[in-house]
Parts: sequence; C-alpha cells; structure tokens
Amino acid sequence: MKDNRWYALLIPVGLAVVMAPMILLAASGNGGGFDAVVHGIESRYHARATRIPFMALISGIAGLSTHGGVRGLHVATIENLEGPVDGAELNALVEQRVGRGWQRMIRETSRKGSDQTLIYVKPDGDRMGLLVVDLDGHEMDVVQVSVDPDHIDDDMGHFRHPHGRAKDQPDPDNATMAEKESE
Repeated sequence: MKDNRWYALLIPVGLAVVMAPMILLAASGNGGGFDAVVHGIESRYHARATRIPFMALISGIAGLSTHGGVRGLHVATIENLEGPVDGAELNALVEQRVGRGWQRMIRETSRKGSDQTLIYVKPDGDRMGLLVVDLDGHEMDVVQVSVDPDHIDDDMGHFRHPHGRAKDQPDPDNATMAEKESE
C-alpha cells in the first residue's frame, strides 16, 4: 500500500520537473527576433515563408568551420509577394516585431523603393546577434545569426584592403616564398 502512495507522488513531481524548463523558456521569451519578424511578414503580406531544410545541421557545420565564430543560423525566404511592399511600412513592421534589445544599424532603400535591406544588431554577452531583412522586388529573405566578433575579425582579416593595414605590417598575400616557409 505504501508503494502506491510513492507512485502517486512521483508522477506529478516527475511531470513538474520535465515541464518546468519548457514553461520557463516559453514565459521568458520576449516574443521578438527571427520567428516574430517572419510571422509578422507572413501575416501582413499574406505570404508563406519557406524555412531552409536542415538549417540546424548547417548552423552546426558553420559553427564548427568558423571555430565558434558563427552559430544560431536561421533563414527564411518569402517568394512571390503580391503587390508592392512599402518600405516605411516594412521598416515599422520589423521594428515592432524584432523585440527588446535589437537596434537597427542599417536601412538601405533603392531609389525606386522596390529593394530594401534592414540590418539589426543585438549584444548577446560576448557575441553579437545580427538580423537581416532583405527585400528584393517581390522576394524577401530573413536571416538571423549569432557571431563572435573576435572570430569574425580573425576570419575576415585577409579580406581587408591594403590601405587598412599599418605601414609597418607586411602584406600577407604578397609574402615571398622564403617568408612563408619560415612561418
């Protein structure tokens, strides 16, 4: 008889332990970011976003190949938007949906207004979140990624223009074979 009482107590406690993290995660979200922006665009423009298949796998590979420089990659594309998209309206929609902590860094709009790019950033500890919304005529892409600025700088260093280098630093692309072999 005593054993049955323990089961009656263990089942609710076990469920509470299992469900607590999910409930806390759901309650702690501020409703912003990638999913909120994509859902807002889908609702406003009556379009369906296509999520890229196997994005978690691709994000994991990106994290490994950049030694942790890039992770948390999310991509959605929306094709065949009906009618013109008002740039000011899109900007307001994204601003409303992006959530707390995100700040618009760039808003670029073509002269005709059919192309627009919005780039938002959000500090995330020692990392930086980037959210890019790119409208190209009747197609739109939404991308969110978390980057480590130090790793990105390491990876992007060899793409710098020579004028950005200090005068006493050698150009690694023009190093002689002897210099490369000595390293």
